[in-house]
Amino acid sequence: MPSHIKFREKYNETQSRLITYLRKGLESGRHYFKSKYIAKDLGLSSKEVGTNMAILADICQELTIVKWSYSNSTTWMVSPVKN
Repeated sequence: MPSHIKFREKYNETQSRLITYLRKGLESGRHYFKSKYIAKDLGLSSKEVGTNMAILADICQELTIVKWSYSNSTTWMVSPVKN
């Protein structure tokens, strides 16, 4: 089975969009992401972002996602998983 099909089966559409967004951020050198800015960039609510980021923190094997801090919006620390 092609990897993009497995990816779609594992994650819902919002989670797939979040992972793509986070990967692009990592490529540009970012490691910290605020929920409110992710929400604005992706056209989601902060609640949708927070809920799905918490799920991804548990199930995503490609990225390490950690709830880092809260001040005006939850901040997530993201890093690629080292093999």
